[in-house]
Amino acid sequence: MLKRIILFVLIASVWGCKHPQKGETIPVDDFFKTFDKAYYHISPDGKSLSYLKLQDKKLDLFVEDLATGNSVQLTHLTEKTISFHFWTSNNELIYYTEDESKDRRSDIFVINKDGSKQVQLSANEKTRLKVIEDQLIDDKYIIVASNKRDSTVFDVYRLNVRNGQMDIAAKNPGNITEWMTDNKGVLKIAIASDGVNETLLYRENENQSFQPVFSNNFETTFRPIAFSEQEPNMLYAISNVNRDKNALVSLDLKTGKEKKVLFANDTLNVVDARYSRAKKKMLFVTCETWKKQKYYLDSESRDTYSKIDLNLPGSEWRIMDKDKQEKVFVIRTFTDKSPGSYYLYTASDNKLKKLTDINSSIKEEMMCDMKPISFKSRDSLTINGYLTLPKNKKATNLPVVVLPHNGPGGRNSWGYNAEVQFLASRGYAVLQVNYRGSTGYGKSFYAAGFKQWSDKIQEDVNDGVRWLIEKQIANPKKVAIYGNGFGGYIALNCLYKNPDLYSCGGSNSGVINLFSYLKTIPPFLKSNLQMYYEIVGNPVTDTDYMRFASPVFHADRFKTPVFIAQNPKDPRVNVAEGVQFIKELKKRNVPVTYIEKEEGPNPVLRQQGRTALYKALEEFLKTNLSKK
Repeated sequence: MLKRIILFVLIASVWGCKHPQKGETIPVDDFFKTFDKAYYHISPDGKSLSYLKLQDKKLDLFVEDLATGNSVQLTHLTEKTISFHFWTSNNELIYYTEDESKDRRSDIFVINKDGSKQVQLSANEKTRLKVIEDQLIDDKYIIVASNKRDSTVFDVYRLNVRNGQMDIAAKNPGNITEWMTDNKGVLKIAIASDGVNETLLYRENENQSFQPVFSNNFETTFRPIAFSEQEPNMLYAISNVNRDKNALVSLDLKTGKEKKVLFANDTLNVVDARYSRAKKKMLFVTCETWKKQKYYLDSESRDTYSKIDLNLPGSEWRIMDKDKQEKVFVIRTFTDKSPGSYYLYTASDNKLKKLTDINSSIKEEMMCDMKPISFKSRDSLTINGYLTLPKNKKATNLPVVVLPHNGPGGRNSWGYNAEVQFLASRGYAVLQVNYRGSTGYGKSFYAAGFKQWSDKIQEDVNDGVRWLIEKQIANPKKVAIYGNGFGGYIALNCLYKNPDLYSCGGSNSGVINLFSYLKTIPPFLKSNLQMYYEIVGNPVTDTDYMRFASPVFHADRFKTPVFIAQNPKDPRVNVAEGVQFIKELKKRNVPVTYIEKEEGPNPVLRQQGRTALYKALEEFLKTNLSKK
């Protein structure tokens, strides 16, 4: 009989704990505390601010009049949770709610900012909805994508916010993965995929059919950002077509050719770009090396936005929302030691007004620095990552927790990470490795990880640990490895293959069987299945490799203690298979700590689940590393 640890955390303990004095242990709850207010949006005229606030264990929608400071509570939810909301006009908002079921049944409402005239546009839908264009067209329509007609694809609809009627604007033939409107809400772009190759499709107006512009392999990035309002048929995009690193370019949609390179650098990878509808131009790009940095595209943009830099020294900041004239902004900040705050910024007087802290329990002076590292893999590839060392400890002979990031793709980035800071506060050095196959280092580095999940990717992680040992930072007898999703998959494979390197390890909602993982890909991602076959493996042609690379088939090789957490409501996790895997481990006398934790859209329940998880992980690490 498996022992299941199910911990329920009282809400009172979350908000009632006092912050520790220097030298005391920071409570687990503090790291994972649910925000009081978040998801701020500014009305088009810049006069009202909407946000979600925690009320009676639920997030409710509020609107504040910026001139008077008066707030109105618009919703009083008891069952479903608000997933997102936005302004459609100066006086109206739309909000979208989901329940806790596996179907995530949803409702859509439109409501006036004073709480009057609420109209329900849909009820208990099983389907998903994505907003493509939230500005109001003809005073009644917004443009959305929904899989209501066919669960495997998203069609485009005009949603009438007056009566809830949805009229189809573009039917998905089955291979369209993305849609995009121009700055006036006209649907002009579609991206088709056969799973491996992507084709950019374009039409000048909605009376025409979509025509192909060009095609690329999925390894190549081409991400549309905005249409030019100065030049017809011109698209701004982040692209690494015919280059290794992402650049910002303008593309002639008639010819499919790059017309201009707005920003490119062989050593810098563009990860984001900001377009101004008010100024009708691109403003800046954001590049990421070990940190993100903005590069302004003209002197006017530099003069305007560098004022925010000066107001927030040492912090990264992002524009979360803005008014139509782009004079009032909602900005979020963060550092490696602080989850940051939300601010209201008014450009006219260059003033910042703090709206709220993301987590007021976190004291920056008690957190630890996240520093960049790099080392050479055994095949001489440069691997980058981050090392966070515990405070007030000499950086020698430390116990280490290795955190492989989730995937496929993705990367670790500099910034506040509650999991990292929690582990560092417990005295562990935390190693994060951006193994080959991680994004952000060019498409060659990304492709180098394909079908290497049980080979070179794990070797990159192991080489990072050995580098720490050579530097005498790590105690070679006290190294643990733990991850989420594919990070958990990597952790389990590293654990059983390298018992000499890892004393214990674990997985949270980790992949244990590549065959099962591919079967759980949701219907609306089926068009990407061939891409997953290229990255992970093809269950028909790569059967032997996928079996070799799946931890579930190697229970007999595990020797060291294992920590496994699963969410029984996660549709991507085969809980029964996980339970059987644990039984096989126990048969072989492998010490196993097993947790069932639930996480859903409700922030209070999510916090409870995380607190339970990390309390159990803390005890697991303490037991299995301290005795070494």
